[in-house]
Amino acid sequence: MLLVAFELARGVLPKYFSKFSRHDFTVPQLFACLVLKEHQRKTYRDVEALLRDAPHWCREVGMGKVPDHNTLCRAFHALNLIRRGGRLLDKLAQWFSVARQLGTVIAVDSSYFDSRYRSRHYEQRCRHYAASKRAKTPVNARRSRTARLAPKLAVGVCTRSHVILAARPRTGFGGDCRDFEPLLFDAWKRHPRPRVVLADAGYDSEANHRIARHDMGVRSIIKAGIGRPGKGGPSGYYRRIMSRRLKGSQRGKTYGQRAQAETVNSMLKRNMGDALRSRSPKARRNEQMLRVLTHNIALFCDKIEG
Repeated sequence: MLLVAFELARGVLPKYFSKFSRHDFTVPQLFACLVLKEHQRKTYRDVEALLRDAPHWCREVGMGKVPDHNTLCRAFHALNLIRRGGRLLDKLAQWFSVARQLGTVIAVDSSYFDSRYRSRHYEQRCRHYAASKRAKTPVNARRSRTARLAPKLAVGVCTRSHVILAARPRTGFGGDCRDFEPLLFDAWKRHPRPRVVLADAGYDSEANHRIARHDMGVRSIIKAGIGRPGKGGPSGYYRRIMSRRLKGSQRGKTYGQRAQAETVNSMLKRNMGDALRSRSPKARRNEQMLRVLTHNIALFCDKIEG
């Protein structure tokens, strides 16, 4: 895992961020340590202790000593994966394409992450209290402010191999419709031959159908579920087609593969946790992108070992 992440970063990221840095560690080495941290669900101090117990891992990536936890924390913020993560996903998509692991169907879905480690029961109880004795603002208002800062991750997934081809981390509640075009465009750039894109009713829009079919030449299958049902059915040519065809169980049909996107979201939360450690919205988006890259690297490691 550490070695694959190092080789990935060495072909994409610069060796050093600045010529005035101490040059104790290269950027690919620090990126590999951060990927190991997310994969093992460790804190910065924990991954430092893990690397001290495994000096042969450090030697494999050319490190003469173990980076301090403060060094790893600063490297995480300096990497700015929101900006550089796209090039890393491009390289990973090339690797999976060479290994012939990319199918022709792309599924789009989104999921929310917890902003901190606390029980869901506590979150639910906060909504029933009118006010807090120790706070000047009502608890419901504080709950609303927390909801506006909720981390959200939308992904475009290859249904054949569970590879994430596109990711769009952002903050706050809101509709999914606006994420469809950037997700499909990024996946379309990285995928050599996409033919079908699948999405649930949250992405239902006539404009999204036209973007997929007319602009990118990809057949779109999106469940029609936005707006009140009328006698004449949904408005728009493609939305009416979807309302007629997507009735009943879709098991064994093309649209049934959309569940693979939900499987990927479940894999992200089961393997790396459903709560984020970062506090600021920018750091949370970087952490979500790091988890996406870790997920793809772990899949590639499984393909190599298999």
